Amino acid sequence: MTAASKIADPRRDKREADKRAKRLRRQVGQAIEDFNMIEAGDRVMVALSGGKDSYAMLDILRSLQAAAPVDFELFAVNLDQEQPGFPEHVLPDYLRKLGMPFEILEQDTYSVVTRVIPEGKTYCSLCSRLRRGALYTYAAEQGFTKIALGHHMDDMVETLFLNLFHGGRMASMPPKLKSDKGDHVVIRPLAYCRESDLAAFAQDKAFPIIPCNLCGTQDNLQRVAIKQMLQQWDRLSPGRVETIFKAMGNLAPSQLADRSLFDFASLRIDAQPETNATGGWLVGSTNS
Repeated sequence: MTAASKIADPRRDKREADKRAKRLRRQVGQAIEDFNMIEAGDRVMVALSGGKDSYAMLDILRSLQAAAPVDFELFAVNLDQEQPGFPEHVLPDYLRKLGMPFEILEQDTYSVVTRVIPEGKTYCSLCSRLRRGALYTYAAEQGFTKIALGHHMDDMVETLFLNLFHGGRMASMPPKLKSDKGDHVVIRPLAYCRESDLAAFAQDKAFPIIPCNLCGTQDNLQRVAIKQMLQQWDRLSPGRVETIFKAMGNLAPSQLADRSLFDFASLRIDAQPETNATGGWLVGSTNS
């Protein structure tokens, strides 16, 4: 790169920022349409953490709301987990300036997590369960029909590999999910968005980012290792994360090994008659 090319060009930067904003808005709109995330009359609770992704989600949803073909409500909710040094004024000041209706919930999950999890272990699993429980409870009390979370494509692909490598199953974060009890529908409007775009968008918009000091400083997270692996893959082969994400929506059950998804036992050539035999292979091999 030449010295001249390094010189800041405000017009070029503005063009790039505009293109990025349009791309993200289009991707969020496409995800909402593909998975029917938001319907007429929905009351959407937007979970706002103070991180780049949830800020971007709220900003894009607000812009889409203004031109959406259906009427729906957005309401921002933040869970103050009583972390030491948490800047309590940042989110309320930002949301009031927007004229955005919001609620700050207070629950001391910080003390619970740091007391229960042994030193050196990761906090994320318990922290996320406690946070999810508080948000679900509030959503039920207030009658929200959807809960919007700020997970993006990279999060979803990372979760796929976490489950694959450490859980022995092929599962991830779906773009739309009904809770186990059936009383909440969770949506992830950023499902088609890349983290790098969201990070740049957050800089473009100068969101007042609040870092997570609970787990963000832990360097032994398995997710960090997965993220680094995927980043390396993406550098060596640009577009690989998008390809993996595409595969998550293009399953071929007959080409995998899940007997609950495909009836392998009934496969035979057309001329071979069906039998009622269930085998006895394991019993026979055990008795030999």
